[in-house]
Amino acid sequence: MDLSASLSLRKQYAITWFWIFLVLLLGNSGGVLSDSNYLIGLGSYDITGPAADVNMMGYANMEQVTSGVHFRLRARAFIVAEPQGNRVVFVNLDACMASQLVTIKVIERLKARYGDLYTEKNVAISGIHTHAGPGGYLQYIVYIVTSLGFVRQSFDVLVDGIEKSIIQAHDNLRPGSVFVNKGELLDAGTNRSPSAYLNNPAAERSKYKYDVDTEMTLLKFVDDQWGPVGSFNWFATHGTSMSRTNSLISGDNKGAAARFMEDWFENNAVGSSSADELVDGIPRRISNIISNVRNNHHELLELAASFQSPPGRPATKILSVARRVRGVLRQAEKPIFVSAFCQSNCGDVSPNVLGAFCIDTGIPCDFNHSTCSGKNEMCYGRGPGYPDEFESTRIIGERQLRKAVDLFNKASEQLEGKVDYRHTYLDFSQLEVTLPKQGGGSETVKTCPAAMGFAFAAGTTDGPGAFDFKQGDDSGNPFWKLVRNLLKTPDKKQIDCQHPKPILLDTGEMKQPYDWAPSILPIQILRVGQLVILSVPGEFTTMAGRRLRDAVKTVLTASGEFNNNVHIVLAGLTNTYSQYVTTFEEYQVQRYEGASTLYGPHTLTAYIQEFKKLASFLVSGQPVKPGPQPPDLLDNQISLLTPVVMDSTPAGVNFGDVKSDVPQNSTFRRGEMVTVVFWSACPRNDLMTEGTYSLVEILHGKETWIPAYDDDDFCLRFKWSRPSKFSPRSLATIEWRIPESAPPGVYRIRHFGASKGLLGSVRHFTGSSSAFVVA
Repeated sequence: MDLSASLSLRKQYAITWFWIFLVLLLGNSGGVLSDSNYLIGLGSYDITGPAADVNMMGYANMEQVTSGVHFRLRARAFIVAEPQGNRVVFVNLDACMASQLVTIKVIERLKARYGDLYTEKNVAISGIHTHAGPGGYLQYIVYIVTSLGFVRQSFDVLVDGIEKSIIQAHDNLRPGSVFVNKGELLDAGTNRSPSAYLNNPAAERSKYKYDVDTEMTLLKFVDDQWGPVGSFNWFATHGTSMSRTNSLISGDNKGAAARFMEDWFENNAVGSSSADELVDGIPRRISNIISNVRNNHHELLELAASFQSPPGRPATKILSVARRVRGVLRQAEKPIFVSAFCQSNCGDVSPNVLGAFCIDTGIPCDFNHSTCSGKNEMCYGRGPGYPDEFESTRIIGERQLRKAVDLFNKASEQLEGKVDYRHTYLDFSQLEVTLPKQGGGSETVKTCPAAMGFAFAAGTTDGPGAFDFKQGDDSGNPFWKLVRNLLKTPDKKQIDCQHPKPILLDTGEMKQPYDWAPSILPIQILRVGQLVILSVPGEFTTMAGRRLRDAVKTVLTASGEFNNNVHIVLAGLTNTYSQYVTTFEEYQVQRYEGASTLYGPHTLTAYIQEFKKLASFLVSGQPVKPGPQPPDLLDNQISLLTPVVMDSTPAGVNFGDVKSDVPQNSTFRRGEMVTVVFWSACPRNDLMTEGTYSLVEILHGKETWIPAYDDDDFCLRFKWSRPSKFSPRSLATIEWRIPESAPPGVYRIRHFGASKGLLGSVRHFTGSSSAFVVA
């Protein structure tokens, strides 16, 4: 054999062994080796709204007003496209729900940027249902009355963030594959209206082991070059681990799970990929950021003593963005890993899994009405971390994380086939519904203009209402009917249509100064291969969601194009919001969910009827009529929220100065709380989008400070306060619960903010605590 032949043979052997090595490497790394059949792209952007003075959306408690940040909120998007064909977009919001007005304006921007590539037909915008985000971004009066009307800041940051997350996903489009996996999660939700669920037919209930849906469905996105780049999953549990008295912006349990999983992936892209590697529920490790950690306590104390708190000083917003921890971790050339924990049919599902108890006696609440001695105000659900709501949030978030990690690692079923979609608008105030009659034949009924029942005002065990309302009220109260009539007296036709709901607010027929409730709603189906997403504009109860999924599955499988392995997920609170949807039988009981089913007892049947039509159009390839367009009420909005006039500090004090510092020469242990108070200004002056109000830094070497924890971390809380409601002075209290994973070292706490002058100018500032030791 000559030399050239020998070299050629060696080259072939090398290539062969290289490919064998690559196959083995990918096969053992939790990834899945396969041919890509789609273009995939993911994106994520900050949507944290005003952290001061704005009523939170969800509990309708006027006293629950934002005053700081637990952790930041994000919009996370994925796009799946056929290389030369259709594409779909799904956006998951760390927000209470989607807003019709937000959706309208996002679609307008996308059309201006991309033409007809992204429209209301193939874009779905869904909320996780956190009750700890700023309100005021919906366009109907009943949803913004507690926020004193429309809040432009809340609205703008959502529209901007959603658009930017989609732009990122679009710019990241590359060949890749999508895998699906499903599994059971038993300890993250409980039925908060079991008496209503029990009113469903026994034969139907017998088909299911539990009175909540326990299945999580997860998508794993794998880029041909970079490998796994994200995951989205759907699981039903309410975003009410944080209570109605919490005032810190938070993504609640689903937002926490998303943070945890993104950090888990960044830490485990090389090495162990098990969720069991978590440390106290916070998977990010500082050792990934810095090396050469010191352990000499005396040396650390000497270093810390040389860094006393300096005066507050002017800064730029760019500095706040530049110091973000996860900005340090990102690789500019590689897409960030995006993980979303999406909402499903959570209508009657609570994360407060220990049950509902009377806070005065400690005994379980009344089963049928969730009352204590006839009063609803004393009945509260308890989370697994009771009485610590932050701990309950962490635990329920971590339980979802662990299941998601398991499904992610084992996902092997590849999505294959068409990308498609169907969308239409329907007037739910007068939709004709065909019902089968016993003995044969059918009858036609109608849905009703929107109305809310008396039990709506009773609230739920997650957040009880006030006064003498109670769940399960099917008659109403003469006094409150008199109060109701001052606003709008429902006529006999509406009363009969909504029966047995006693009408408290006839919102669908209240039009002054503009519409109180929606009537025109979108329904939408997105398809990626054998996965089908049903986008619904409300909160379906467990059984309502099951019925809708089963009905659509019947249509899809009957077509012959799908087999029984079709995966159908229900994406709740999507594209707009119209409160709850119960079964006909649950509606009769008139618990909170039934009283909040706006369009009468046949609401679910109407959804099933219309989604079956939409599914038939999907499988036949026929177009769908767009239906009546929803109103754009942006120009009608009224805002009564007092603007920020100016900020000030005491004489001789700078913005950013420390008011209460860490003790001199102090040492803290893991698990302890470090607290620093700064002279600050109203957070509404600058939302610090993609930046941070609070920061923990660790000393590297003798003079380099490295960002370690910021507004995105579960362990760090930014609390804002003022001495009185209209005082121009304010304080920022930053609390850091030191994680078990924090390495020993010298640390300090920083605060970023922006102050407003009397003439309206905004100036950014920063302040720093003295250094301290973590041992």
